[in-house]
Amino acid sequence: MARLKILTYPDPRLKEVSQKVADFGPRLNKLAEDMLETMYDAHGIGLAAPQVGVLDCFLVIDTRPRDEKGRRYNYDEMTEMEQQVSQPLFIANPRVIGGEGQQTFDEGCLSVPGFFETVQRFNVVEIEGEDLKGQTFRFKTDGLLAVCIQHEMDHLEGKLFIDRISFLKSSRIKSQIKKSGYPKKEETIDAPSASTRKSKSEKSKQ
Repeated sequence: MARLKILTYPDPRLKEVSQKVADFGPRLNKLAEDMLETMYDAHGIGLAAPQVGVLDCFLVIDTRPRDEKGRRYNYDEMTEMEQQVSQPLFIANPRVIGGEGQQTFDEGCLSVPGFFETVQRFNVVEIEGEDLKGQTFRFKTDGLLAVCIQHEMDHLEGKLFIDRISFLKSSRIKSQIKKSGYPKKEETIDAPSASTRKSKSEKSKQ
């Protein structure tokens, strides 16, 4: 496995639309392994192929909450629907079959590090896609997993979470990045002082 470079805004490659995955062979398996290692190393919960410069419709996701030492998963903090989905999750050519309700989370992004803003998403989503062997599968989920999937799917269309907030807020973030660069790791912009996983507004790096 290898750690890949994560592209950050304003890299123009993040605005490109990804292509459908057709080859489910060794190349895709290697990409999946490398993306998963890269995501874990960056302490993220989701990563889309275009974020590492590969224009394939492919995602890796793992939203399972860990304990303070990062050793064990706290499954009791996940919703019943989230627990029914095996993770880490590898999805090629993901498609939203249906969506229900609405929820808001304070989303962050590995491609826009240090910035968080509230984004509205479906509360429940039904997703269809292919696994690493090219087999079609479908599942329905809610909570943080639903938010993460929708966030990552935006990357496949060349969209960032800052494209889903108001023009004023988006412009402020973009201007600050262009003027001063990204904040240091110990700093975050507009992140709440405290949040819980089951709250309506939560920080998440994807």
